[in-house]
Parts: sequence; structure tokens; C-alpha cells
Amino acid sequence: MAGAASCHAFLSGVVVVAKLIRLAFVLLVVALPMAAEACGNLDPCKVGDRRYFIAMPPGQDGPGLVPAMVMLHGYQGNALGSMRWQALKAAAAEVGAALITVESTGDSWSMDNAPEDFPGGQAEELAYFDAVKADATTRFAVDPARMVIVGLSSGGMAAWTLACERSGAFAGFVAMSGTFWGPTPATCKAPVASIVHIHGDADTTVPLEGRKIGSTHQGSVTGALAMYRAFGNFGEADRKQVGNLDCAMRSNPSGDILDFCQFHGGHSFSPKHMVAAWHLLQAAGKV
Repeated sequence: MAGAASCHAFLSGVVVVAKLIRLAFVLLVVALPMAAEACGNLDPCKVGDRRYFIAMPPGQDGPGLVPAMVMLHGYQGNALGSMRWQALKAAAAEVGAALITVESTGDSWSMDNAPEDFPGGQAEELAYFDAVKADATTRFAVDPARMVIVGLSSGGMAAWTLACERSGAFAGFVAMSGTFWGPTPATCKAPVASIVHIHGDADTTVPLEGRKIGSTHQGSVTGALAMYRAFGNFGEADRKQVGNLDCAMRSNPSGDILDFCQFHGGHSFSPKHMVAAWHLLQAAGKV
């Protein structure tokens, strides 16, 4: 009798273990599609209640990591529209970088002193960029040490803010036709970043000294550059022509760069300028 009871207990234990294994397998099968949900190109990648898009460079199918351009749209833009811009994708592909397009909560980026300020404000925007970086470098073969922020207009204002608040998280920052919302901060958080600022010399939408927008004021590009020059201990400028860009190029003892490049024109953006800025950062050993 004792032997039969022992045998029965053993068989019952085997059945219980088998059921647990089956349950674990079912849970794994259910969970896998959620964990490995495909995204990329025109399919959005979700981070919390927000999204981003990513296109890997053509031919990138090996184990090596690639750099990335993180594109911040201008006023009333969006991440999908940026990803659909073929010249933008071609520019990223030209330098062998992934293109990551990100999206503001409303019409514009909610940075300090901006005319539009959404619940959560700048802190929420910065957390979004933290989440995008963590997600993109987990899902894709993107090198976390070679991600460059590129912002246009209000996206350029966000790019300057990121350079000031998240300098250690990205390899460099390219601000195009936009800087801080006024007033320019007195200083930034360490470490010092490498920044390339590109601006049209006849820009009336975002003039170099800014203009009043509602109850606030666009910041001064020359003021931002002067603040960052002092903060980063950047030296005297060397003038250089880069394509159709007239650049005042500065560096510091640590090898960081602070380049201010102008083109003849108004409030516009050229993917070729994005490529030129990438090469400036590349020459400085940042990407």
C-alpha cells in the first residue's frame, strides 16, 4: 500500500510539473509577439504612449553597430512625414547612418519658455528622448555612442536644449535655424558637447537675434553661441567654406567643436547641410 501511495504521489507530481511547463510555454508564446513586435521604416516603434520611426542604412544586415541621425521636425511637423522624405533618408544612407525620426506631443516641442507648454513640459520631452535612445539601441543594431541629434527650426530649439541637458547621451548636436527659447540659459550641464549650428543669413522666421512669439521670445543665436563658447572653453574661430556654408569653426582642448555655419537664404532646410554637419562631426572624431 505504501509503495502504491508513493507511486501515485510521484505520478501526481509529474503531472503537476508537466502542466506548469505547458503553462509556461503558453505564456512564452503569448509574450513573444509583444516583446518582438516589429517596427521600422513606416511602421512606428512605440515607447510608452508615444512613437518614433527608424530606417536602417541599406545593406546593414550584419552584426556591426551603425551610427544614427535623430531627426527633430519643425513646427507642425511629425515623425511619419520626416520618414517619408526620401531626400532625408538618402542623406542618412549617404553617411551610413540609421535615420530615426521623432515626434513632439503637439505642434511643437514643449521646451522651457516655449509658447506651447504641454503637461509634463520639458521634463517629459527629455524623458521621451531617453526612452527613444534606450529602445532603438535595444531593438536595432544602433551604436549608442554614435547617435547625433539633428533639429530644424523648433526642432533646432529642442536640439540646443538637449545639448545643454543631455550632452553626455549623444555624440553631437546639429541645430538648424533654431536655438533656445529666450532667455538663453546662463550655462549648461557637463560634459561639454560638440555642436554645429546652421542658419540662413536672411532668415526672418527665426532671425539670428530672435523675435517675439506670443508671450515669449525666440532666443538669440549669437547669445547661445557666446554662452556655449565660454562654457566649453572654445578658442578663436577659423573661417572655412564647406560647400555653400560659410563656417566659423571653433574647438576646445578636449577636441569638441562649436561650428556656426551660414548660407545665403531664409528659413529653410537642406539634407545636404545635414550631411555637411555630419562630416564636421566625423572630422572631429565624434561619429
